Amino acid sequence: MTSFFTDVASEMIYPILPIFLSSVLGLNKAFIGLIEGIAEATSSLLKLVSGWVSDKMGKRKEIVVLGYSLSTIAKPLLALANSGWGILGLRFLDRLGKGLRTSPRDALIAESCESCDRGKSFGFHRALDSAGAMVGPAIAFVLMPVLGQMAAEGFTAVNPYRTIFLLSTIPAAIAVLILLLFVKETKPREKDIAKYSGSVLNYRFLLNKKYIAFMLIFTLFTLGNSSDAFLILRAQDLNISLFFIPLLWMMFNGVYTAFSLPTGKISDIVGRKKVLVTGLIVYSLVYFGFGASSQAWHIWILFALYGAYYGITEGTSRALIADSIPAEVRATAYGVYKTIIGISVFFSSVIMGLLWQTFGATTAFSFGGSLAAVSAILLLLFI
Repeated sequence: MTSFFTDVASEMIYPILPIFLSSVLGLNKAFIGLIEGIAEATSSLLKLVSGWVSDKMGKRKEIVVLGYSLSTIAKPLLALANSGWGILGLRFLDRLGKGLRTSPRDALIAESCESCDRGKSFGFHRALDSAGAMVGPAIAFVLMPVLGQMAAEGFTAVNPYRTIFLLSTIPAAIAVLILLLFVKETKPREKDIAKYSGSVLNYRFLLNKKYIAFMLIFTLFTLGNSSDAFLILRAQDLNISLFFIPLLWMMFNGVYTAFSLPTGKISDIVGRKKVLVTGLIVYSLVYFGFGASSQAWHIWILFALYGAYYGITEGTSRALIADSIPAEVRATAYGVYKTIIGISVFFSSVIMGLLWQTFGATTAFSFGGSLAAVSAILLLLFI
C-alpha cells in the first residue's frame, strides 16, 4: 500500500511533466533527456550505497522510510519551480529518495516470502505499484480540464500543472504514514542464513555467472531504454491532446497491473528466462512501432503493449536476482545492478534526446528497438 499511494502521487505528475517542461518552460528534447538521465542516474547510484548500508546494518525499514520521505518533500516544491534547472534539482531530490529506498525495499520483500513464491510476491508488489500508477493519471485526467476551465475563467492563481503538483503531496504523505505504522522490519530466513553462513559476508556470490550475465545483458538493453518522457512527447507529436495524456498513461499502467501478478507466477513455474525473453521481444516491437507510427490510434495500442512489457519483466527480473544472491548481501546485489542500469539510463536518455533532435523520432526509437532485440537473443543464449 505504501508503493500504491507513492505511485498515485508520482503518476499524477509524471505524464504531464514532460509537456510542462516542453510547452510551459520551453525546454528542448535534448535538455529534457539530460534532466531525466541525471535523475535516473542519481537514483541508481544511491541504490548501490543504500543496499550496502542496509546489508551492513542488517536493517531495511529505516532507510526505506527516509527514501520515501525525501520523495514526498520534493513534490510540493515542483509547484514553485520556474526553470529547467529548478526542475532538475527537484527531480534529483525525488530520485535521491527513490535511490535510498529501492534496494532495501526489494530485500524486504524477498525476505518476507518463501523462495518458491518470489515471482508471485514481486509480481504482487508490482501490481499494487502499477495500480497506483493507474489511479494517479486518472486523478490528473479528471483535474486537468476542471483546473484549465478555472484558469480560463479568470482564476489567475490556478495553474493546472502546478496545482496537480501540489495536490500530489497528499497521497505521498499517506504512503509514508502507512510505512511508519504498519511495515515491520524482517530478518533473512534461517535456512538462507545457514546456507551462506561464515565469518565474513560472501560478496563473491555477487560474481556468480548468472547474475553477471543478466546484469551485462540488461545494461546493453538499457542503453536503448530511455526515459518514458519521450513516449509522452511522441504521443504529443501525433496530436494526442494534453487532456488525453493522463488517460493514456492510466491505460498503460492498467495493462502493467494486469500482467504483473500472472507473469510473476508463471516465472515461478516455467523459469525466469523464458518470461524475460518474451518481455524484451515485446519491448523491441513497441519501440519499432513508436518509430514507425503515424496516427494517434497507433500510440494507444503501443502504450498498451508497453504496459505488457513492464508487467512481464519488472517483477520477474527482481525475482531472478533474489534467486541468484544469498540473503545477507541481497540488498547490495540489487544496488549494484540498479546502479549500473541507472548509469546506462543516463546515457540512453541523453542519446535518445540527441538522436531525436538530430535525426528524428524514427531513428531514435529504432535504436532502442534494435538493442532490445539483440538483448533478447543474448538472454536466450547465456542465462
